[in-house]
Amino acid sequence: MSKESWEDIKQRAKETETERMKERLWTNRIVRIIILLIILIVVGTAIFGYFYVTRALSPVNSNNDQLVEVTIPFDSTSDDVANILEENGIVRHADIFGIYMKANNEEALQAGHYEFSPSMDAQQVLTTIQAGGEPIFVDADTTITVIEGATIDEIATLVNENTAITEEEFMDTVQDEEFITNLQSQFPSLLEEVTQLEGLKYTLEGYLFPATYDYFAGMTAQELITEMVSAANLNYQRLVDDLTNTYLSYHEVLSLASIIEREAITEEDRGLVSGVFYNRLEVGMPLQSDVTVLYALGEHREFVTYTDLEVDSPYNLYMYDGLTPGPIGTPSYQAIVAAIYPTWNDYYYFVADIDTQEIYYSSTIEEHDALVEEFVNRRQASIEAEAGEDETTTDEEAAEIEETEEVVDESVE
Repeated sequence: MSKESWEDIKQRAKETETERMKERLWTNRIVRIIILLIILIVVGTAIFGYFYVTRALSPVNSNNDQLVEVTIPFDSTSDDVANILEENGIVRHADIFGIYMKANNEEALQAGHYEFSPSMDAQQVLTTIQAGGEPIFVDADTTITVIEGATIDEIATLVNENTAITEEEFMDTVQDEEFITNLQSQFPSLLEEVTQLEGLKYTLEGYLFPATYDYFAGMTAQELITEMVSAANLNYQRLVDDLTNTYLSYHEVLSLASIIEREAITEEDRGLVSGVFYNRLEVGMPLQSDVTVLYALGEHREFVTYTDLEVDSPYNLYMYDGLTPGPIGTPSYQAIVAAIYPTWNDYYYFVADIDTQEIYYSSTIEEHDALVEEFVNRRQASIEAEAGEDETTTDEEAAEIEETEEVVDESVE
């Protein structure tokens, strides 16, 4: 091999090595660039994702505190809840909030009626759901029991709490003149008098008989009230022949019975209290029953003050003579019987020991005043003494105590 050839070989080898080095350097540069680009993409994606998720979990409108009612149905999944909340403008992104719920909700989702606001963030919304909302009422067959002495207002509340009929719907129906006219056509002998009377708080007060009623899902207020009046009619038909024992009409009997219902508990006391009221009616004395004043006020309290007696209402039997315009509640069969068959006596006064429910009767005001002192005034003094010992009594409470220093006993005066 010639010298020139060997030199050529070395030159080519050198040139080849140089090319390879250049290629290796470019390859390394490209790899580093690719890695750098990947890192930038990953970091950029992470940053974008972080801000995107953070925004998705932030309040929809931090300046809007208006409450939005949202109902979460039974058997709702996390995705269902998230979609409902997005539809109502409470969360920004249902998918992300759904994932957030699954990751953070350690408790079972609770169906119910909720109140959210667009100013809540994801954690506040989730905390509200975990706390539970207003239970969803499921209309179902059930029974409701109207107790003796219950007023129409109280019956409406009872129906609202146990059926799908709202309190407002019940009250609107029970005062609907067209509906009452229809009832009168169904039960003419029971209701022939009541629709002609004036001054009644509620026309059907006292005519919704106390009993247990079957309520069926989907039942209307008209159907339920008709059932109650029908029961009252059956009771009337049971007693109609007994009305010859009294000079009172059946409506007046119900009015008197409703007072007796609230004043006396035992059968013996009902008869005696009825006799006291008849004695007062006979001589023209006002009945002066506290329970009628409380009905006029729309309140339930242990004591009636002299200020209470100033309420100008025909139901205030301290201010007006005779009976109330109508019943002050729904009397029981036993109270109605007592109003028809009073236990005749010589008493004109009675006072109840509120602690024992025992009633004491008297014929003279002197005897009655002594009983009032023993069973009413002393009790009131004891209450005031206990209140005086309470160092936390406020000025407002003290004023209320002072106002009730002179009270009317739970009795006839």
